[in-house]
Amino acid sequence: MSRTSLLKIVLVLTGIAFLLIYPLAIVWPSGWAWHQGAPYASDYYMMIVGVYATLGVFLILAARNPAANRSLIWFTVWSSLVHGGIMAGQALQMPEHMGHLYGDVPALIIVAAVLAFLLQGETRTATA
Repeated sequence: MSRTSLLKIVLVLTGIAFLLIYPLAIVWPSGWAWHQGAPYASDYYMMIVGVYATLGVFLILAARNPAANRSLIWFTVWSSLVHGGIMAGQALQMPEHMGHLYGDVPALIIVAAVLAFLLQGETRTATA
């Protein structure tokens, strides 16, 4: 399987995962929600779910032609690293949020690493 084909699959799976952030907070709140109570009880959480759901839809659409959507994919890589890094720092400072070091923090870092690796391969293939 080519890197481009694999990148397309990963984009769709990442998009779906981003669309599932709300249900994940219901099933595993200590790993995905940063507040007590139902996900809809936090205005902040609902805003971040909206942003990630929108990004998820656009990643699924980007899978059709990853080369034409490189900036969106790189945005996903870098924003995931920044978001995951900030959350890791916060989780380390607040013992009640340590579950995030096993949930959304590694998920974002893995997404960033895999997309960056596959996009680098896409770049080499496209320029070769």
